[in-house]
Amino acid sequence: MAGMEGGSHNWPLYCDLGPGISMAMRGPKIDTIVFDLDGTLVDTAPDLIAALNHSLEVLGRPTVEPMLVRPLAGHGARALLDAGLTLSGDAPEELIARAIPVFLEHYADNICTFSAPYPGLELALEELRIEGFRLAICTNKPEGLANHLVEALGWAGVFDAIIGGDTLPVRKPDPLPLLTAITQAKGAKAIYVGDSAVDVATARAAAMPSIAVGFGFSDVCASQLGADLHIDHFDMLPAAVRSIIAPATLIAQRVSLDLDSGQATVAV
Repeated sequence: MAGMEGGSHNWPLYCDLGPGISMAMRGPKIDTIVFDLDGTLVDTAPDLIAALNHSLEVLGRPTVEPMLVRPLAGHGARALLDAGLTLSGDAPEELIARAIPVFLEHYADNICTFSAPYPGLELALEELRIEGFRLAICTNKPEGLANHLVEALGWAGVFDAIIGGDTLPVRKPDPLPLLTAITQAKGAKAIYVGDSAVDVATARAAAMPSIAVGFGFSDVCASQLGADLHIDHFDMLPAAVRSIIAPATLIAQRVSLDLDSGQATVAV
């Protein structure tokens, strides 16, 4: 990032820093970690695809191979039904609309039959808690289903806030759900952890750093999503959080302002 000069003052900005670290240096200290849910905290694809195949059977359509629709598991019931119906013929809107209640009822009744947290998650959450971070969820999953899943996993009380896709009039990638999750968690600023381009765009719209996980539903490699950092296992998350926060804190501490010369310098 180039320096900014004006008059006799030379105000160097923070060179060679990723956008996440640059954002971390502005305003309040990061005190909250917000997570997407499906494909980030939990592999929910097996139960979502089971609900899809149940719906297809009710409609008299062939079931689908899970891997054909797995990348859509985080896109909601409508997207899954559209794909499942299209694979065996047409997908008229009236048929999708008729299938959605069937899908949702089956999914709600079987929300945690095969779904499981990704490896290393619970230890990572515990470490972040010990370090003093608030924890929250911001998902496009309906809030009721999100809470139902969290309770079924035995996570009651783990998260300080849960914002779903129907909590507010808008949903991701609008930044309001993420900002609301931070506010409800009584935090000031967050890092957002997700598995999709929508998650990265949401963080960017909220001027927050982001971490992409490489084990979610996206068919785009995590390193190509545009996040500030990406991880391949939750064992890496606490260190990734520190790597965003610590350099920003260190550099901010080394910024000195020479009031006589009007020049800000960064000691490196």
